[in-house]
Amino acid sequence: MPYDVTFERLETQALHDLKGPREALAAWAGDALPPFPDQPNTKTEAGGATLMFIGPDHWLLRADLTREGTLDAALRPAEAPPEISLVRVSDTLAWFRITGPDAAEVMAVACPMDLHTSRFGPDGAGFTEAFGLKALVTRCADGFDLAVEQSFGPMVADYLTRVIS
Repeated sequence: MPYDVTFERLETQALHDLKGPREALAAWAGDALPPFPDQPNTKTEAGGATLMFIGPDHWLLRADLTREGTLDAALRPAEAPPEISLVRVSDTLAWFRITGPDAAEVMAVACPMDLHTSRFGPDGAGFTEAFGLKALVTRCADGFDLAVEQSFGPMVADYLTRVIS
C-alpha cells in the first residue's frame, strides 16, 4: 500500500557548525543567530535562520543558501576567539523534505528515533540514523526534513522512492 506523502530533495542549505560555550558564541555572534534553544535536540527559528541544539556546546545554524555570505560576514569565523569554533559546512549534507499525512510512517521505516509529537515536537531537531546512515532530522510544516552526507543523497532518494511506492 503506497504512503500518502511527497518528498523532494532540497537545494543546498547554508549550514554552519558552531561549538563552544553558549555565552561565548552569543557574545561573538550578536544578533546574527536566532535565540539559543533551551533543550537539546530542539531548534529555534528567527530571521530566516534555524539554530539547532545538537549536543553539549554544539549547534548547527541553517538558512537559505542565499544567506551564506551574510552569515559568514556576521560570524567572522577566521577571527573567532579560541574558545569557540565556527565552521561553514554548507555542502556537506543532502537535504530531503518528506511531507503529507503519512510522513511519520515513512520516517518510522527510515529511522529508529521516536518521532511521535509527544517525544519530538514541532521544535525537534537531532541526529539519528536513516536507512542505516547518520542523519539529521528536523520537523517542518506537515512533516520532516532529513539530511544525510552529500555522497549518500542519491541512495536516500532511491530508498525514499521505494518506500513510498
